Amino acid sequence: MPMRKPFQYALAPQRIAAGQRWLSLRLKNIGNETLEQLDVRLNSLDAYSLDVYGAGSYIENLDPGEETVRHYQVTAEMTGNLYASIDGRQDGEPFHWESPAIQVTVGQQAAELLSFFALTQPHVLLGNPIECEATIRGLTTSQRLVIEFWVETPVRTFESLDKQGLGQVAADETVRHTTQFTPEHEGIYILHAYLYDGTKRIGHQTEYLSISL
Repeated sequence: MPMRKPFQYALAPQRIAAGQRWLSLRLKNIGNETLEQLDVRLNSLDAYSLDVYGAGSYIENLDPGEETVRHYQVTAEMTGNLYASIDGRQDGEPFHWESPAIQVTVGQQAAELLSFFALTQPHVLLGNPIECEATIRGLTTSQRLVIEFWVETPVRTFESLDKQGLGQVAADETVRHTTQFTPEHEGIYILHAYLYDGTKRIGHQTEYLSISL
């Protein structure tokens, strides 16, 4: 199982059909102290793709070496990312823990959006052009894939940056597509990449940038 102290963790299954499904989160205390009053939640990074039901699960104590499994119901529309979060007490002190993003594949898709990021430092200067890159991998041969880039600006506008058909993408082929924009205001920008199979959205990732003078 993957590890981020003080837990080993695993989410299963990681490939499911669309609709309402159950996922199991396995946790093991790999530390030397008993963990107490644990509020264990499964969270979605994009509720449009995967929506998690319920308020979480409570664990009174989890001793060193002890393992537990918690079950969560989700509504699955398309492949997306989930993460586990835990609030509790360790050695009498409050602590917060989060897992990295865990991808759950939904159904048989034509392609997947592997990554999306800005080709720059996290903090960039106002007025400098910024290039963004999305990486897509074909899961079947398709000619219907479309990539869209959008940006949420500090002045609360949501602007389209680019929309392009990707042509034919074969199974296991990896393609990259870039776009560019120049920030006009200071503040936080949220960049979005959307992958479509025809009119059906099959992927979404975000990137955050802080822009200053």
